[in-house]
Amino acid sequence: MTKLTQRFAATLEVTARLLRRYSGDEGKVLVLGGVRSGKSRHAERLMSEHPEVVYVAPGYPATDDDPEWAARIAQHQARRPAHWRTVESTDLAATVRKATGPLLIDCLGVWVSRVLGEVGAWDQTDGWELRLDERLEDFLAAWVSTRVPIVAVTNEVGMGVVPATMSGRVFRDVLGALNGRVAAESDSVQLVVAGRVLRLDERALL
Repeated sequence: MTKLTQRFAATLEVTARLLRRYSGDEGKVLVLGGVRSGKSRHAERLMSEHPEVVYVAPGYPATDDDPEWAARIAQHQARRPAHWRTVESTDLAATVRKATGPLLIDCLGVWVSRVLGEVGAWDQTDGWELRLDERLEDFLAAWVSTRVPIVAVTNEVGMGVVPATMSGRVFRDVLGALNGRVAAESDSVQLVVAGRVLRLDERALL
């Protein structure tokens, strides 16, 4: 493919994304934000016009051992419309591929944390990097190929100090890289700060 062809293809993709945005169908949307920024509420508003929505919860389930986490989950559950269906799964790739209607994933941050545990990252077991790459690539391929409206919520991890622990640095680096790749394959990327929404500019055409 020549550089001219590449530029033309990229221009067509940007045009298609703009058409989806202004027609009210934004396709694939990534919503980023810090803790308590309002990112989940904003994502829910984006999906509020759909008659049916599948809410994908890939995080840790509520337990009696962590009442604060259980309270957070209960708060999210109480806020969702009654007609939304909830799916609890860490197999995001399969969930996205099977979808026949709108999906809201909340959130990629807790999913990455669970996946890191499942592949053995915290214990540094042999081959964990390869197993991690396979899980991430599988999800990214599903995200790219899906044709249903989909919104993913994630934590913005690039604005703080370098974590003091190895596990913290691994989490930050993996999620930061994943956010960038999902953003590159999204029709709209929106950053929520203190309850205010900022639409991030389209990437510059090279």
